[in-house]
Amino acid sequence: MRERAPGLTPVRLAIDGVDDGLVLLLAARARLARLAGRLKAGAGMQGRDDAREQRVHQRAETLAGVLGVAPATASGVLALAIGDACRAQGLQSDLDQGAAPGDGRMIATIMHIHTDSAPAPAHPLLRLVPPPRRIAPLLRILPPSTQKRLLERAMAKVLAAPMADGTLDFMAGRRLGIEVSDLGLRWVVELQGQQLVVVDAPAEATVRGTATDLLLLAGRLEDADTLFFQRRLVLTGDVELGLTARNMLDRLPWETVPLGLRIALNRGARFARAARGAYRAKA
Repeated sequence: MRERAPGLTPVRLAIDGVDDGLVLLLAARARLARLAGRLKAGAGMQGRDDAREQRVHQRAETLAGVLGVAPATASGVLALAIGDACRAQGLQSDLDQGAAPGDGRMIATIMHIHTDSAPAPAHPLLRLVPPPRRIAPLLRILPPSTQKRLLERAMAKVLAAPMADGTLDFMAGRRLGIEVSDLGLRWVVELQGQQLVVVDAPAEATVRGTATDLLLLAGRLEDADTLFFQRRLVLTGDVELGLTARNMLDRLPWETVPLGLRIALNRGARFARAARGAYRAKA
């Protein structure tokens, strides 16, 4: 459509520049949030800082009022940025997908209620749950073919979006190992065509961790940077391949994972974390 308003084109170009600046600032904020998460993890800090989040919103609303911007708009944008920071630090809600578009405060509130990473007090019965290494012999009863089929189906669901847009192309012909150390399970996956399959071949790179820590990563309750920094996840072999895979998973949009699977991973990870805490407390 031909523009009829004189001077509109340069104004729109200026708006585009401002939009680009906003995206760059959000990217810088996300990187700083990841650094803050690593520093908090190194200091043994968990959970969200409610007082700080409140100060951030109040400062934004005050500045917005001075500049003639609707305070709710400024606070809503920051709520989305805070939500992104929470995901960077392993705090992710299943329910925020149901919020109305643009309702940043609602998203932040829902995430605060449901995704605080500080574990709730362990139920006494959780102390009766055996650690994964004690149930490892039972899992070995499951035929390898069944394990392979279940893993391939899970990967197909979780990675459907990056598979479709070509993000996973770097895995073509490459073999990545996944080792669950306390369960004694190990698989090697390779991208063949448009499907990740379990293969019987040596891995070029391997990610190793306990069942609980791998589940916390899959359920987005802890981020990869924190787990690798604390040596709870270990990468061996071709470091470039392993880091590329890790970065791809970090950028994987959580909302592209089927809702039922997101809920199952989140709840399973919370249960595993609580059970591990209860067992350690008993010991």
